[in-house]
Order: sequence, then C-alpha cells, then structure tokens
Amino acid sequence: MRRLAVVGLLVWSAVLVAQGPPGGPGFGRGPGGGRGMGMMGGASPYVTGAPFSAVQVVQTQESLMDGNTITKKYQTNLARDGQGRVRTEETISGRPGSGEAAHTIVTILDYVAQTRYVLDSKTMTAYQAPLRTPVGMGGARTGERSLVPRVGRNGQDNSPNIARTTLSPQVVNGVLASGTNHVETIPAGQIGNERPIQISRQAWVSNELKVPVQIRSSDPRFGVTVMELTNIVMAEPNGSLFVVPAGYTVKQGRGGPGLGGAVFGGSGAGLQERGPRPAKP
Repeated sequence: MRRLAVVGLLVWSAVLVAQGPPGGPGFGRGPGGGRGMGMMGGASPYVTGAPFSAVQVVQTQESLMDGNTITKKYQTNLARDGQGRVRTEETISGRPGSGEAAHTIVTILDYVAQTRYVLDSKTMTAYQAPLRTPVGMGGARTGERSLVPRVGRNGQDNSPNIARTTLSPQVVNGVLASGTNHVETIPAGQIGNERPIQISRQAWVSNELKVPVQIRSSDPRFGVTVMELTNIVMAEPNGSLFVVPAGYTVKQGRGGPGLGGAVFGGSGAGLQERGPRPAKP
C-alpha cells in the first residue's frame, strides 16, 4: 500500500500544472500521509500545442527513530502529444522470490475522445472509462489534486500558517522554469504535536510545457521526496502511444483488482468484455 501511495500520487506530477492542492495544515504530507505531493487530485490542465516526452524519477528518503533510513526510487515514462493526450508507463517488478515476470501499467488520458484507458501488460487487458475533459487552459475538475497550496482571490495562500515565495526563473533540467517555495508551519498542539512542525515544498514548473520539472518536499513526519523530470524531449511523440495496442482485450470499468482499484478508486465490478482488438496487418 505504501508503494501505491507513492507511485499513484507522484506519477502525475509531470502532467499537472502547479496550481494548488488542498489548503490548510498538512499540504506537504509525504507518502505516509496518504497524499504525498498531491499528484492524484485537484485541477488538471488540458494543455495543447506543447508536446513532450520525458522520464520522471521520484526518490523518497524516510528517517527512522533509530537513525536508520529507508530510500526508494521510482521511474515513470511520460508523454503528451500536441492534442493534449497524456500517457504514463511504469514497469512493475515481480515480488522477490515469486518468479513473477515484470510487467507494465500504462495509463492513457485521451481528452479528445474523453476516454481513459489503463493497460495491464500482464493480463493484456485495457480498462476503459469516461474521462471528463478539463475546461479551458486553466484546467477543470478531473478528480485529481493539484500540487501546491490553494491561493485566495487576492493571490495569497489562504492559511495564515503558510509562507509563499516566488523564485526567480532559472533553467532546471534543461528548460526554463518558474519556481515557488512554500513553507507551512503547524502550530504546537494543533495535531497533538509538542512543538511546531515545519513543512517545505519547492516546485519548478516549465514555462513552455506547463508541467513541473522538479519538486522537493520535506516533512519531518515522513521524510524527503524529490521528483525530477529528466530526458525531456520537446517533440511530438509517436501517435501509437495513445491508442490501445492490438491484442488487448478492452473492458468497461475503472480498473481491475490490484490495478485501477487502488489508484483510481474502481473495484473492477461490472466489467464488460469487448474482446481482443484484431492485430493490424
């Protein structure tokens, strides 16, 4: 479950604009807090005319009370075409000693067709579900959280315990990016804490691509999480990446057991098999 919390919540950082997740205490909660860096919730922008592909690398480091540390690293391939369609691909390793072969989980958000697909190479199944297209370039409700604290109409963070700083633009991972730094202080006694807790998050968003290229979140309760968008290629990806491959069986539903159920909230119940797609000649 912890792995799903990290992967499911962080994978979207490279396809969401840093607009602002839930305000109030705990905006910087790490994987143990259930929201990580807020990739799976809030407003998701529908960005067209800015195609790219990249590799997202997420590293978490948790410090234990006995002085020990736990470090984990995750990698996801990302792509977005000029029409705004988004694809993420992650390789899932088999459990140690199980003899299970690695397989891939691919998610395709096709805003043009208003359809979402989750592809499981292990079962050669594509789970299909409706996808609401965001309204306008600023994004709209898609059931996904955003990345940084909410701001009020006056452009300021709603919580008095959050300090927001705009950083001077600079080149990050090969692209020009704008940065923001957020520091939240949870006052002593607010959540049973003896002393104030300070949480920080620094995010750099590409001016051209409108996606985060680097995010660093530090929370003394859960440790440090760093996301880097690497190997960025600003070019149109191959169109075949955004369609269901031949040989996959398409089922209606938000995901099967152990797949969309954990990440997308679907149980897989009531799936309707449509049969395998015929192989192309």
